[in-house]
Amino acid sequence: MIPIQGYDGHRVLVLGLGRSGMATLSALAAGGAVPLAWDDSAEGRARAEAAGHTLHDPSRPGAFEGVAALIVSPGIPHLYPQPNAAIRAAWEAGVPVDNDIGLFFASFGQRDWAEFDTAPRVVAVTGSNGKSTTSALIHHVLEGAGRPTQLAGNIGRGVFDLDPPRDGEVVVLELSSYQIELARALTPDVAVFTNLSPDHLDRHGGMGGYFAAKRRLFTEGAPDRAVVGVDEDEGRYLANRLAHGAGDDRLIRVSVARKLSGPGWNVHANKGFLAEFRKARQVGSIDLRGIRGLPGRHNHQNACAAYGVLRTLGLGPRTIEEGFKDFKGLPHRSQVIAERDGVVVVNDSKATNVESAAQALQAFGRIRWIAGGLGKDGGIAALAPHLRGVVKAYLIGHSAREFALQLADTPHEICETMERAVAAALAEAEPGDTVLLAPAAASFDQYPDFEKRGEHFMAAVRETLGANQG
Repeated sequence: MIPIQGYDGHRVLVLGLGRSGMATLSALAAGGAVPLAWDDSAEGRARAEAAGHTLHDPSRPGAFEGVAALIVSPGIPHLYPQPNAAIRAAWEAGVPVDNDIGLFFASFGQRDWAEFDTAPRVVAVTGSNGKSTTSALIHHVLEGAGRPTQLAGNIGRGVFDLDPPRDGEVVVLELSSYQIELARALTPDVAVFTNLSPDHLDRHGGMGGYFAAKRRLFTEGAPDRAVVGVDEDEGRYLANRLAHGAGDDRLIRVSVARKLSGPGWNVHANKGFLAEFRKARQVGSIDLRGIRGLPGRHNHQNACAAYGVLRTLGLGPRTIEEGFKDFKGLPHRSQVIAERDGVVVVNDSKATNVESAAQALQAFGRIRWIAGGLGKDGGIAALAPHLRGVVKAYLIGHSAREFALQLADTPHEICETMERAVAAALAEAEPGDTVLLAPAAASFDQYPDFEKRGEHFMAAVRETLGANQG
């Protein structure tokens, strides 16, 4: 645990008692603060009481008298579509509002660092798609190279569940827009922007607000080095704002859409080959085509971003390549879960929107595509240019019939349930086919989250293949 600094003897109210909220309560107590707890659910409040924390209802009159700060969980809206009532009350009382990420950056440095040969560093990764894989890939390669490292944030552990950093350690954080937008302190050593596509627009008041939340990671804390994907206008804008000239190597530009070879520091991937250029000269390369844990153009973008970070941290191209080769990928993200008689089965349950589903559809050849769930605005109409490799679609969930209407001439079958879709796809698959779950929809019609959907898919595959084997 990393003790929270700056609130010794002060009362601090934590609103939202999930994983990050509970860890924040403990870290506040460790730093000498007087933590107060509240959650709208009785279950959350019971969890806090069981851990020995004091409940404090922010809705009662005078609730913020003597409270030094309100710390809110990422899921609680603070501005759009409308502020949470407790946040509005904190504003009226003049009480600062922050979150665990802001507290983490304000508390990360410790006195014992004076004894370290190399101060610990923080790498923070954000973007619409690929930030989990990029973060995990950086962490994986560092581990393989024998570098002390921890992974936290929007993936795995909460930031206050981290162990105190060791000499030379690299802490890798995946950060969502929800986590970045409210943090009062943002001071990563290396910041990464993967890409941008429409998401969470109601929470951020539109696309401009969504991008503004992401770019705070770069503009608030002035990282020593930034790795920026420049395949969208927002990325190009951000890169331009950060660089003091074309040759400024504090910025590493990343692309999978075009070759980058200008006077600065650039990493791009083309036709499966990653290339690093500095001052217009190629200084490193990796053949990504045979790396099973990084299939497709979208994962090649993740690889480029991770490569840029790892080079900044002093690793050589061959060391990075070896780490890439034994990366297994993340669960529910282009995860190969089975191979039988020339048929590959891939779980990409995390493909909850059209953009991520498009990347998955471009990553494989002949596809038997399982899609559907709680569709988003526009359904899957935007996927029309990416359906050439789809042999047949097997549609499930609430949006199955809507998706069927949008598929036009693409062969499809309305299966409704995961079990029927998996059974049909595997029964009809031929050698060379990929059975791909890439829903292009949220999971909430049938599952609590995309993880449970992916787990159900894997269970259905095991059951079907086992029955066929028997």
